[in-house]
Amino acid sequence: MENVQDVVDVNRVDGVDYVDLIDNMRAPRQMYVRENYFESLDEQKFFERFRLTKNTTLYLLNKIEEQLEYEHNRNNSIAPIDQLLLTLRTFATGGHLLSIADFIQADKSTISRLVTKVTHVIASLANEFIYMPRNQLEVKDCQNKFYDVCRFPRVIGAIDGTHIRIQSPGGVDAEVFRNRKGYFSINVQICINADFLIQDIVARWPGSAHDATIFNNSRLKFRFQEGEFGNGILLGDSGYMNTHYLMTPFLNTTTRGQENYNRAHVRTRAKVENVIGIWKRRFPILAYGCRLKLESILPIIVATAVLHNVARLQGEPEPPNENNVNEHELQQAIVNGDIPIGGQENNQHDDRLHFVQNYFNN
Repeated sequence: MENVQDVVDVNRVDGVDYVDLIDNMRAPRQMYVRENYFESLDEQKFFERFRLTKNTTLYLLNKIEEQLEYEHNRNNSIAPIDQLLLTLRTFATGGHLLSIADFIQADKSTISRLVTKVTHVIASLANEFIYMPRNQLEVKDCQNKFYDVCRFPRVIGAIDGTHIRIQSPGGVDAEVFRNRKGYFSINVQICINADFLIQDIVARWPGSAHDATIFNNSRLKFRFQEGEFGNGILLGDSGYMNTHYLMTPFLNTTTRGQENYNRAHVRTRAKVENVIGIWKRRFPILAYGCRLKLESILPIIVATAVLHNVARLQGEPEPPNENNVNEHELQQAIVNGDIPIGGQENNQHDDRLHFVQNYFNN
């Protein structure tokens, strides 16, 4: 933009005109020169910062690039790969948009808009990457893999809830988001398989909601009630009601068979807790908390679940932490997302006794 002195001699305008001139001036457009992180970072550093390897990032870009492209390249438009990287960087941190803006060389408002856009595009892949067994062959394969863990039969999924910290959403309903540990959160239900993949996710309930309430109002429960998965069952902790399709541990064992059942149950269901830890370590925004608006947080939860599955299917290891990440603090943040809820024994029409008699009395 031309200098003000080139436009008008400011020494020859009166005070009022000068004020009007200043008020009507626009800040010069800032043109950013963006770093190519594929070239400037080695594989290890790239993995640390973006939580996916370069190959997996390119695989994902291939799936979503058309939805991220601009119709033109005016005004220094941000390329699809940079849109994806800035979103991954947001998931790798606590959502500090200003630091993300500095990292990717864009202004804060642009970052906010693009993170929302890319997050929704990634979340739209949920049907492709997050699904329960789709036929009896997949049901049987799932059961066999769970059986290999600790010889618990017929299991096709382990279910649990985990809390994602948020800021107070404000308004008259803000307190319903406060959980039993006293902070604001979303209580997220996930169901996983023996390959550490997320098969089902419900990410819309406030932190005060009980795990059992979420399951009782979920489509997943309806699908089991309708017999969609044959003789397949779920494993859940004692916070859930024991049913013929959802097995919980005995709170008070009275026989050796019940002890064997509980031992196998705990070791098999532990996979869902492992997945939650892996998921939150890969995307620390889920552990430390999300500082964005509520309407942005819910799709982020689903999008990171999609990315978790993509990473597993691509055979990725867990990414290393950056040097500035305190390992103890991260682990404590993950632990704080687990809010155990005491259960009540439900012995009426107890299908667990059938399992004990047929599989665990040896």
